[in-house]
This record gives sequence, C-alpha cells and structure tokens, in this order.
Amino acid sequence: HVMVEKPVDLDINSALTIADKVKGAKTNVSVAFNRRFDPNFAALKQAFDQGEIGKGELLSITSFDPAPPPVSYIQVSGGLFRDMAIHDFDMACWIFGAAPVAVTAVGSSIVDPAIGAAGDVDTAVITLHFADGRIAVIKNSRRAVYGYDQRIELLGSTGLLQAGNVLENTVNKITTAGATSAKPEYFFLERYMKAYEVEWRAFIAAIEAGSAYPVTLQDGVNALAVAEAAGLSWKTGKTVQLQNGRPVVGN
Repeated sequence: HVMVEKPVDLDINSALTIADKVKGAKTNVSVAFNRRFDPNFAALKQAFDQGEIGKGELLSITSFDPAPPPVSYIQVSGGLFRDMAIHDFDMACWIFGAAPVAVTAVGSSIVDPAIGAAGDVDTAVITLHFADGRIAVIKNSRRAVYGYDQRIELLGSTGLLQAGNVLENTVNKITTAGATSAKPEYFFLERYMKAYEVEWRAFIAAIEAGSAYPVTLQDGVNALAVAEAAGLSWKTGKTVQLQNGRPVVGN
C-alpha cells in the first residue's frame, strides 16, 4: 500500500501515466492531502454536504505561509502552484465535489525578488471556474508575519460556513484599551498536527478493512492538473481550460 506526498509528479503527463499503470491495483494508492482531515475543515465539509447552507456558490480559501522557504527549495519544488496552492486546489475540488473546468491565475514576486529570479511567484490569486457556475477564489502568499493563516469561507444559497484559524491559545483580553487574542499557530506542523494523525489513522483503517482510501490517486492527478493550469494562466495572462484532465490554453 502506498501513500505518496503531493504532488504526484511535477508533470501532468507523467502523473496520468502513473494513474493508468496503477488502475485496477488491489492496493491502496493514496495522496497525502492532509488538510481534508483537519477537524475544522472536515466539519465545514460535513455541514455543507448535509445541506445546511443550501447550494454552494462562492468558495474562498486563504492560505498564507509565515515566511518563504529558501530559494534552493523553490528551485526544485515545482513552484507555488504545484507545491503550496495544490493543497487549496484539492480542498476546492473536495468541497465542491468536482474538478473545475477553467482556471485563471495572477501572481507576482513581491516578498522576495530572488523567488521571481528563480521563475516563481510568492503572491497569487487563483480563480477556479466550475461547470455549473460555481466559483472558488484562492489567495496565496509566502509571507504572513503573524503566523500560518489558514481560513475557508463558503457562501451558499441559504447561509454561510466559515472555518477560521487555529490560534496559539483561546485567551481573549478585553480592556479599556481594546480587545486582543492570540496569533494563529505559526507553522504547518503545529497547525495540522491533528490532521496528520487523523490522516494516518484513516490510511491504516482502510488497509485493515480492505476499503478504498478517501483520497485517491485521481484526486492527486486532478489537483496537479489545476496547478499546471494555474501556472499556464499566470504565464500567458489567459484563462486556461481543463479538458480530459489536461490544461489547454485558448486563443
């Protein structure tokens, strides 16, 4: 049984070849999208699936790192869209239960010029267009000095669902000078420690039960296709269509 880190590959054609080769295998082949297992995000997804806000219409995902990684990492990671935003692409597909049909992305390097010199961006906004008109907007930054900022907001036809940051503690101080609370957890290991635990237990439970793992290899391929489309959109300045699992730049 296999659990592979994201992305499945840095190239969508290679990822599609991998998916074809393991098709019909009797083992679990899983992609480690740990954020699906975060208790807060999972509760939002459950509430949405149970119809508590009607039809989902507009999804907003905020994902800011506290500080950029070394440029040496940027050069081999596949870039922001494949390495960082790919988590958010998977979250959008998971929450809406479908892959987008088109992707529009803008990005710049304003945090660290060396990231731009390496051919990447450190600040981006990506819009995912779904076949039925639903929209997901993803905001990414490599620098949020106050901590690891991870939030989701989903507007539906009959209400709103929000999942906020996990804070360092739950103490609020309220005085005549104003009100303050703790900052968000600073790094992904602290923020998603519970998610990693739940993810691993789900993987083992699927093996023991002989059942399918909740995050499939195809999920990983779908997220990579969105990442490649976002990269193409940023480079070309055009909205990129997704056709048969591959990004296609229009005229």
